[in-house]
Order: sequence, then C-alpha cells, then structure tokens
Amino acid sequence: MMDQLRERLADLTREYQLGEAQLRDVVRQDALLRETLLRISGAMQVLEELCQAEEAREAQQA
Repeated sequence: MMDQLRERLADLTREYQLGEAQLRDVVRQDALLRETLLRISGAMQVLEELCQAEEAREAQQA
C-alpha cells in the first residue's frame, strides 16, 4: 500500500512539474506576443499619421 502511495505521489509530482513548465512557457509566449503587438501598434500609428499628413498636403495643393 505504501509503495502505491509513493508511486502515485511521484506521478503527481512529475505532472505538477510538467504543468509548471508549461505555464512558464505560456507566460513567456504571452510576454513575447504582447511586445510584438505593441510594435505592430506603433508601426500602424506611424503609418496612419503619415497617411493623414500626406492627405492634408494633397488637400492644400488642390
């Protein structure tokens, strides 16, 4: 009986460690994705501002 309990405890410990590792990976991926989205958002903002400036110049010339 004690051997079964120890074996089950060892199994659960391994599963817990795997879960922790997966969680660390997900947290890391979350951070990377947030950084990527922030860069994309910044690039979009710059392009929108450039388009608006160009449209304003074209409107003044017309």
